[in-house]
Amino acid sequence: MWKLATCTLWLFVSAQLRSWGARATAEEPEGEIQIEVLFKPEVCEPRSKRGDLMNVHYDGYLAKDGSQFYCSRSDKAGHPQWFVLGVGQIIKGLDKGMMDMCPGEKRKIIVPPTLAYGAVGKGPVPPNATVVFEVELYSVSRGPRSLEAFTQVDLDEDKALTKEEVKSYLKLEFEKDGKQRDEPFYQKILDDIFHKSDKDRDGLISMKEYNIFEHDEL
Repeated sequence: MWKLATCTLWLFVSAQLRSWGARATAEEPEGEIQIEVLFKPEVCEPRSKRGDLMNVHYDGYLAKDGSQFYCSRSDKAGHPQWFVLGVGQIIKGLDKGMMDMCPGEKRKIIVPPTLAYGAVGKGPVPPNATVVFEVELYSVSRGPRSLEAFTQVDLDEDKALTKEEVKSYLKLEFEKDGKQRDEPFYQKILDDIFHKSDKDRDGLISMKEYNIFEHDEL
């Protein structure tokens, strides 16, 4: 039986999550994902779609033996991961498996090799491996690469995003649940965003930099 694995730094949270009930095998239909909804809020809005900005915690396991190969709670300072859905920033199986999710929802997604890491594998994931992801969605918002989204962040309308503008936007998104986050929390996220997007290192994210999709699979 699958058990909902825990991350060392988050034992006190993960202990409250329920057990996994299904075992994945390598005989699953090629090219198909399997989705099990572990939790869904009574009010499940907004729903995710292609191009939306997602903020997610996820754990990855090998279906063959249940061993864990990734935990976002212990990687990159333990922050939920940001990515744009449906544009190739994550593996195809997750791009498909996280469609139509809402904030607060939790899913188990079983991904066959053809929609995961293929015949080559990646890091601790061997070739032709079926993988299982536990995902928890924290927020979903209109995709960051749209002109509309850019103008929402660009408060002074100078066609460039400063760290203060991005920080203000993040605070609005994160604190919709009424929970306050400390300054180090936002600083780490800002550092990550500007490291990836500020290509010329001038301290600003231009419209050109903002509109480039980077391929950075999980």
